[in-house]
Amino acid sequence: MPPAAIEQFSDFVAGARVPAEARAVAAAAFLDTIGVMLAGAAEPAARAVQEVARTEGGEPHCRIIGTSHVTGPSWAALANGTAAHALDYDDMCFVSLAHPSAPLVAAALAAGELARAPGRVLVDAWVVGFEIEAVLGRAMNPRHYTQGWHCTSTIGTLGAAATAARLLGLDRDATAQCLSVAASEASGLKENFGTDAKPLHAGLAARNGIVAALLARSGLTASNRALEGPQGFLVAMGSQRADLGDTLEELGHRWEVLETGVTIKLYPSCAGTHPALDTILDLKRQHGFTTADVESIAIGVDAVTPTILIYDRPTTGLQGKFSMQYCAAAAVVMGRVGLDTFESAVVNDARIGGLLPRITMTVDSTLRTDAPALTQARVTIKLGDGRTLTAYADGARGYPARLASAQELTTKFRECAGRVLDPTRTDAAIRMLQLLDQLAETRDLTDCLSPGAER
Repeated sequence: MPPAAIEQFSDFVAGARVPAEARAVAAAAFLDTIGVMLAGAAEPAARAVQEVARTEGGEPHCRIIGTSHVTGPSWAALANGTAAHALDYDDMCFVSLAHPSAPLVAAALAAGELARAPGRVLVDAWVVGFEIEAVLGRAMNPRHYTQGWHCTSTIGTLGAAATAARLLGLDRDATAQCLSVAASEASGLKENFGTDAKPLHAGLAARNGIVAALLARSGLTASNRALEGPQGFLVAMGSQRADLGDTLEELGHRWEVLETGVTIKLYPSCAGTHPALDTILDLKRQHGFTTADVESIAIGVDAVTPTILIYDRPTTGLQGKFSMQYCAAAAVVMGRVGLDTFESAVVNDARIGGLLPRITMTVDSTLRTDAPALTQARVTIKLGDGRTLTAYADGARGYPARLASAQELTTKFRECAGRVLDPTRTDAAIRMLQLLDQLAETRDLTDCLSPGAER
């Protein structure tokens, strides 16, 4: 009988030698994620977690970045993970169908502070967590996702546990126990999209990963069949496949992060809106039409997209992030989609509201069936002068095939970090993150990201 999946995972997590190219991707993910984490620290979901952490948190070992608060590692992971996902501006992976870095970076910062880990270990730990998520995503999706599970939270819990185990230096046996415990912790429902509970999912995944690693380090045991057993993770959570198959053998030899990569978001909305948004904005620039010119906009998408973009008439900014109609209308009216697009004043803009009834989203059976979910759109815009503008989108800016440039990454970081850091700290943080591989200790970074914090 071959080794249990948990055992093969633990061998990889504890012993993998991460290639330099993968570590470069991880460093860019840290820069992007910490930026959106800083911006998200002031959002209602993040503030709610911070408030509870202040009263319930443990020994002050780890920072809640963007604030002056220091708390226990699991509370820091929960708060930072929630903040990273609060604006839905964090990165995406179309294999795991998850936002990988919000839980992975939040867990890495907490575990890294505990272990006093250098930057090189931070990026290695992110990579092994990402690869674990990718293996699970390939086996479990799309069925797991379309049944209602939020992969950022479910699969993300296993990824965060792997990241924490690597940073805390758990051996293979303890790592196996950590991952088995994490399999029992995982949860997260898509029905909560468009509410504060969605970003909480990312925080819960990060917290779960830290807790699983700490419990395993303390000797807690769990079943080594927790993943593929008859009542294990794959069965209970509606996996597409009953086992992990050949993907286990590829761990450490084939690197998903290098082959399919990470999508950096250039719009702070659900990734399912991005191909259409790119197309609408490009058409608007090319043809110069105005809101008054538009008779109708029809957007064709794959079958998964409508299960996520569930609000056709949003009333809040959070709902607007999961509304194709709203995002498209805002793109036409404003000529862009940014952080302020989802503030109350814009959500209630009569020009956007007036355009919403003219925008439809339907499943387009002519789209490629071999493409990952959420990556295609067909846009048809009918104008009052009789013109019909049509374009097909395969991916969007920031996707692995059209990578965000270094300038786009730093511009996004400055926009996000400027919400809580002064320009001097922002510049220092960028320099530190651009040289993350050379960082002496995680606390040097978290100190820079937490103005006014005292230990």
